[in-house]
Amino acid sequence: MIEKQAVPDQFTPKLFSVLKSGYCLRDFRMDVLAGLTVAIVALPLAMALGIASGASPDKGLITAVIAGFLISFLGGSRVQIGGPTGAFVIVVFNVIAQHGYDGLVLATLMAGFILVIAGYARFGRVIRYIPHPVITGFTAGIAVIIATSQVKDFMGLDMKVVPSDFIPKWMAYFGAMGTISFWTLVIGVGALVFIIGLRKVAPKFPGYLLVVIGSSALVALFHLPVETIGSRFPDIPAGLPLPAMPEISFAKMQQVLPSAFTIAFLAGIEALLSAVVADGMTGFRHRSNQELVAQGVANIASAFWGGLPATGAIARTATNIRAGGRTPVSGIFHAIFLLAFVMFAMDLMVYVPMAALAAILFIVAWGMSEIGHFIRIFKLSLSDRTVLLLTFFLTILVDLTVAIGVGVTLASLLFVARMSESVEIVTQTGNEQDRDEDDAEDQRMDLPVGVEVFCIAGPVFFGVAGDLADTLKRIGKMPKVLILRMKWVPFLDGSGVESLAALARQCCAQGTTVIFSSVQEQPFEMLSRSDIGPRNKHIRYVPDYKSAIALASEIVQMPSSL
Repeated sequence: MIEKQAVPDQFTPKLFSVLKSGYCLRDFRMDVLAGLTVAIVALPLAMALGIASGASPDKGLITAVIAGFLISFLGGSRVQIGGPTGAFVIVVFNVIAQHGYDGLVLATLMAGFILVIAGYARFGRVIRYIPHPVITGFTAGIAVIIATSQVKDFMGLDMKVVPSDFIPKWMAYFGAMGTISFWTLVIGVGALVFIIGLRKVAPKFPGYLLVVIGSSALVALFHLPVETIGSRFPDIPAGLPLPAMPEISFAKMQQVLPSAFTIAFLAGIEALLSAVVADGMTGFRHRSNQELVAQGVANIASAFWGGLPATGAIARTATNIRAGGRTPVSGIFHAIFLLAFVMFAMDLMVYVPMAALAAILFIVAWGMSEIGHFIRIFKLSLSDRTVLLLTFFLTILVDLTVAIGVGVTLASLLFVARMSESVEIVTQTGNEQDRDEDDAEDQRMDLPVGVEVFCIAGPVFFGVAGDLADTLKRIGKMPKVLILRMKWVPFLDGSGVESLAALARQCCAQGTTVIFSSVQEQPFEMLSRSDIGPRNKHIRYVPDYKSAIALASEIVQMPSSL
């Protein structure tokens, strides 16, 4: 008897597995240092993303603390770092604009439950099958929207109202170009140049944090007339708020349900993409279903603390790995260090200029755009290029939800079309070679008189089901026996079964016996549930082509009952 190898429970958090397998003092030191490094990167990002989302900087920090801790504590990845990300900026901004901040909190809470259900329903692998042109298209579109939203703060434009739609927003920007603030533009351009230059000269230095500290010091020391976090948000509370149940009503839940699904979808996609990237960098393997559960719990908790939606952050996860983090403990310490700032140093945020945060978000948007990957997909097939551009422009000009829905639908239809073209349904005669080279003795076997053979190769599904009837029409006079060779059919769906059933009924009505040869397991199971299964006395099933020819010979030699 072969002993089965123990398989880890896919719903066990990675932290528990790591601690169980052994955790030493050296691992702890490396994780603490990695956690501090990631916290330094995450601090200005969390503030910038909170503001860009239409909320306040403290909301971004709260999300990074609460959700970041739980994603590391309960997650299915060893090195995943969670928190607010750029992917949520436009979604959060729109939800707040339509339903208020209470609506966002409720949508985040509902999205958390959706993710937990998706995890326990084992959707962890299914959700990764979203086509890459769709993911790249909407990610690049979000990057353009984020960069566009920061133009006002970067230039210091005097605008009381900024339109939410892309084209009207740029028209308003051009109309306000005469109000550019010189010192604001200097701070913004200086911050942008510093970050880009530091990445080239010393990429390991925390450019974001240095920009925030340096620009804040300049503004405070020289009393520069630029807008800061303190001037825009004068009443930022210090410390963490107490958890509270969000206001829930059935009517409100109905209103924010589409937004909740969008948040859950984005959180699941980005978290699993980040986990896959982390696997490639570390050589470990994440547990996708448990990762979804952790993302769900983290978003539920973030909602109770009044935070923003959260997910796995690819850039911060990569920073964690490069800094030496190898276990979820580093992510936990990242949240602890951020918590220390929230508790004891929130007053320092008032000096941070908005232009510096805008420069940081320009860099974030550029990284999100994945311009190299965008160009590579654009050079591929026409169908991939079409899906990419359609998703990209719909994200910018219409709506993220519409862009994803249309992109996935179009990509699926184009895939079906390509699969349909790969399926062969041919009439085989006695002079044709058998497709299986192992059956060499059958390759030239002559068919008995009154016998025809259909050789089907490829999955038979709704995209090709109609081709079966068209092929039958080309036969002309109906044979006495029709052999359907199914050896190269790996998959059969409901439409394919119905098409085969229609073909079989048409044959039987005209006195033709149908023989199914070499049916694989999945198609046989599907056919067994239909009225042309093995129980049908007018339909025959044989294990191989030799048996089909032998049975057909017997049938044609029988006297006709007509």
